[in-house]
Amino acid sequence: MRVIGGAWRGRRIEFPDAPGLRPTPDRIRETLFNWLQHSVANARCLDLFAGSGALGLEALSRGAKEAVFVEQAVPAARALQQQLLRFGAAGRGRLAEMGARRYLTSGGEPFDLVFLDPPFGQNALPDYMALLAAGQWLKPGGFIYLECEKAAGVPALPETWELLKSKFAGEVGYHLARAKAATNGQ
Repeated sequence: MRVIGGAWRGRRIEFPDAPGLRPTPDRIRETLFNWLQHSVANARCLDLFAGSGALGLEALSRGAKEAVFVEQAVPAARALQQQLLRFGAAGRGRLAEMGARRYLTSGGEPFDLVFLDPPFGQNALPDYMALLAAGQWLKPGGFIYLECEKAAGVPALPETWELLKSKFAGEVGYHLARAKAATNGQ
């Protein structure tokens, strides 16, 4: 697997062969970053369930200011830390070696862009969308990328988000939503 665009285009992403580790395929990443092309530069990103780190690394390669990678599997976290060092991104990429639920309940600053790609087969997407919305982890107008099994269909979003794009490729459903901007009186 390689970075497909930006400063690190063509650089290899190394990650361990681990059960359940399912990096987002090149074709889907290319579509996603085409959707986001004007929103990545200088963005603050959160890559939940980072795994290989492909989404956050792609964002950093394309000019994101910062990416926080949340990964609890020790081999994947160690490989991702090494990847950040190899790319010279240790100052812009930060690893949170913990579970996504723990991270989302610890409090912190909101992000411009969140990648949410929980393990398949657990129907976890609704729970994590609720945690993200309740914790106000997205800045108003911020984007969230959602990935799930195709069979799950288009996810039901929190009322404070709006669906922008939705596609399916093979057995994967991938969707882009945005946090609605606050209006007067809210």
